[in-house]
Amino acid sequence: MEIITTHNNVDFDALASVVAANLFFPEAVPVLPKQINPNVKAFLSIHKDLFEFKTAKDIELDNISHLVVVDANRWGRINGFEKLRKKEGLNITLWDHHPLEGNIPATEVVQETIGANITLLIRRLKEEGQELTPVLATLFLAAIYEDTGNLTFPSSTAEDAFAAGYLLQNKADLELINTFLRPAYGEKQKDLLFEMLQNSDRGKLNDFSVSFNVIKVKGHMDRLSLVVHMYREILNVDAAFGIFHNITQDRCMVIGRSNIDGIHVGSIMRSMGGGGHPGAGSAVLKGAHPEAVTEWIRELIVGNQQSSVHIGDLMSYPVISCESTVPMRDFGLILDEHGCTGVPVVEDGLLIGVVSRRDFNKVRKQAQLDAPVRAFMSTEVVSAAPEHSPMQAARLMVKHDIGRLPIVEDGRLIGIITRSDVMSYFYDLLPD
Repeated sequence: MEIITTHNNVDFDALASVVAANLFFPEAVPVLPKQINPNVKAFLSIHKDLFEFKTAKDIELDNISHLVVVDANRWGRINGFEKLRKKEGLNITLWDHHPLEGNIPATEVVQETIGANITLLIRRLKEEGQELTPVLATLFLAAIYEDTGNLTFPSSTAEDAFAAGYLLQNKADLELINTFLRPAYGEKQKDLLFEMLQNSDRGKLNDFSVSFNVIKVKGHMDRLSLVVHMYREILNVDAAFGIFHNITQDRCMVIGRSNIDGIHVGSIMRSMGGGGHPGAGSAVLKGAHPEAVTEWIRELIVGNQQSSVHIGDLMSYPVISCESTVPMRDFGLILDEHGCTGVPVVEDGLLIGVVSRRDFNKVRKQAQLDAPVRAFMSTEVVSAAPEHSPMQAARLMVKHDIGRLPIVEDGRLIGIITRSDVMSYFYDLLPD
């Protein structure tokens, strides 16, 4: 017996991947976990005559000889199949787009970091010349759009975009997709969001603004991810984590959202037994105290989630600078010699100001040319630390409308980064 299954809390990418894999293994039985996202439930309720799925309870596990797992690579994420972990001779095929290594020992693996898992299967469908109905094209495109944020998430790739175009060629219905991807926001979610905002707090971790919110919930509460998403946007923080503590069930549902590359939510949730993507993830912890969960996430952010590239890796050094006692006349020579638009001013190695070419052009009198640069420098210097990320540097440049940032460590000027340095990093123009 062959079966195809996916992770708990089925989203469109998981559902689409199961359906697509069934095209490759037509004799396999598609199996969905009990927990399915509300918008996916709504889609299935309308299309129930076209799709037929089993649950793990409907399957005799001893009869399974081939297991196909899609959009997941860890046993803990495919509930109901724990018994298969020790089954000898089990043939396992794995299709997954998550970058981190899992613990399912597959005999055939298709694993590649990409925006949506369905994109990997569409690649194979195109190679084999499989024809798609408008319904399948619509489902697959919904999966791409949901998992890539309509191709705006940093994890999106060119192949995701090409796959979306291919599905549109196959008559995917955008109006239908918009209907099911538009999140429903009811009274329960509104009340929960209001409670979270009343109890909101924010702090700094690795120079990122992060908010943690512990909320007690009773019974089943869906669309929690939507609430956390809106909470992060309203607070305008880099990352937000909702810890929803269900006392009666003695468990915590942890949901995180991030809009920066320095906090990989999916990696954090993976460390906690869950999963996700760079900007979104979740985990369920049984018997865990919410305060301990909060501290755990803090430690993961501080210890393991720093951006892989810091501006200290991109900065230029040594820096062209001048002492505060240098006359403006000599400062003009420095500008001409190096073609600078501005020069940091230091005193005993410490950054105390900056003088620009604009400041120099305002000098008219002989006495002013003989005056030291400290008389004309601006002391309101926008600087950054070497451990900051390129995104943080870009935000400072945009906010203050400046083209370069002095890099300061313990008050001392150690380098400088320009707008072109940051753009070179973002557009992958750095030399090999």
